[in-house]
Amino acid sequence: MKKFLLQNKRPIYGGLLTMLFVGIGIFSLGNLSGYEARNLLESSIPGINMLCNTVILGSATILALLLTVIGISAGLDAKLKDSFYFGIINVARFDTILFITAIVLFQMFNIPIVESENVPTNWYVTIYWLTLACSSFLSGFMVVVILMLYNTVGRVIRVAGLNQETSDIILDDADSEEE
Repeated sequence: MKKFLLQNKRPIYGGLLTMLFVGIGIFSLGNLSGYEARNLLESSIPGINMLCNTVILGSATILALLLTVIGISAGLDAKLKDSFYFGIINVARFDTILFITAIVLFQMFNIPIVESENVPTNWYVTIYWLTLACSSFLSGFMVVVILMLYNTVGRVIRVAGLNQETSDIILDDADSEEE
């Protein structure tokens, strides 16, 4: 786990920074009454649903792009290190978690809570803050996955496109002897 965190330090920082930035913007609204929260919830749910749809589409596309990256890396003359393929697995794992989370949240946000007469007014404040926290989380998590994919694609481009033979993903003779 420590190795994973060290290898993906910048994407994780980028995602946390995005989540923090969105969160600060959201929480700068201040305290709300139940009635205000209900009205804001009515107007924000379509945007949050659109965010979920965008994340679902984006994460499905990223999974398809990972197959392309694997195809390109398989066609290289150089043999690649296992760490490169474990990196692709990590991107796929995070992307799949993001995909599933976005689908579940999309379903949750489609529950017609605002139309319900049985929900106490003071619950709307909690529901409103929870939906905004979820959208902040989705935004940050999407940034993490995109930055991880960027790092992976950049590594392939350096080897396949720029013919850099001294890359951290190419298996050389010293590495072959260790295995």
